Amino acid sequence: MSYRRATGGSASPIRLIIGVVIAIFAVISYLGSQSFNEVTGENQYLSLTPEQEIALGLQSVPAIVQEFGGEYRDSEVQAAIDAIGFGIVENSVARDTPWQFEFTVLADNQTINAFALPGGQIFITTALLAEFDRDDQIAGVLSHEIVHVLARHSAQQISKSSLTNGILGAVSVASGDASVTQTAAMVGQLINMSYGRGDELQSDSLGVCLMIAGGYDPEGMVEVMEVLAAAGGGSSQPEFFSTHPNSENRIATIREAIASAPERCP
Repeated sequence: MSYRRATGGSASPIRLIIGVVIAIFAVISYLGSQSFNEVTGENQYLSLTPEQEIALGLQSVPAIVQEFGGEYRDSEVQAAIDAIGFGIVENSVARDTPWQFEFTVLADNQTINAFALPGGQIFITTALLAEFDRDDQIAGVLSHEIVHVLARHSAQQISKSSLTNGILGAVSVASGDASVTQTAAMVGQLINMSYGRGDELQSDSLGVCLMIAGGYDPEGMVEVMEVLAAAGGGSSQPEFFSTHPNSENRIATIREAIASAPERCP
């Protein structure tokens, strides 16, 4: 008769101790990264400095441009987007921040989308531009994306991801059970996803303030939601709604932000 030592399924005291140490380190590192964001009026947990955010965004630009068909080679269209984007920046709270804003029109005429990278790189596809018929709608999209940068939403997600990965590492070490780790990973993804939805609503709300500061009609942001909902035609929604969740009350939230703007916006 032969005997074999069990290799999994139960946690040893040493594993538990190491797992606890890893988890504590991850939590302390996260909580120690707190800083105050003057634009949002919130305390945030951020593991990146502004300089690191800007560098990360700039490093990502070539891959993004290539993925979406390159830059759109129409100087008039690009100049028009620059005028709207930089007009908003120069006339709002964005002007006095360290972020290096740049607006790029992407040649992709199939993917209806716009997005921001950490540090100030903002992109909009020609497919999305084709859905609009006035500058206020474009301003609505660009204002929304500018707020993502000002609120440092990407940096927050990176910090949350670091915390989640640290805790998952602790679970993996302590349990020695891959199934437990996989379950914990699913929970962590759901937690991070819920924060992302809040980020979108915050970008809508503060984006209204940027639109007004830039001299644009904030109703343009409501029109963006209505135009894109119509463009989806039912089950197939534009990619913009994939990366910017279209909750049922989103238009109502934007209208509330417009109504409260005189008291709320700087």
